[in-house]
Amino acid sequence: MSNIRLEMPVLARHEGEWVGTYTLVDTTGKILDSHQSHLSCQFPENSDYSYYQINRYTWEDGKQEEHKFPGTYQDKKLWFDTERIQGKAWEVDDSTVILWFGYKQFPDMYLYEMIQISPDNNYRARTWQWFKKNQIYQRTLIQEERLK
Repeated sequence: MSNIRLEMPVLARHEGEWVGTYTLVDTTGKILDSHQSHLSCQFPENSDYSYYQINRYTWEDGKQEEHKFPGTYQDKKLWFDTERIQGKAWEVDDSTVILWFGYKQFPDMYLYEMIQISPDNNYRARTWQWFKKNQIYQRTLIQEERLK
């Protein structure tokens, strides 16, 4: 049995359904994209994965995407290795998780995400810092609230 809930208590507080808005901006703050999100964060029992996340995105023009992120737990870190991304997440204090990942299709690109959860566990603020060839080129700003 995984110790992920005990050893990553901040991450465990993220379990549930989250809705929000993603806003992508360039380095000058110009909005490049905005869309709605619905994320499911799960800690399945009796599974090969300690963590499982489903991201659903919807744009005003009707475009939709869904991505699944199974994660394994080892050494107080959550590890992702899917056909799309490879990365890891770890806790830094009592409200913050840091995630680093790269897209396998774009080897010279990676991002860092800072995820902060409110003390009442009902709100999250997330920021993605996007890097290409080790230079920042855009940011994603995310505001979410818990559905259940």
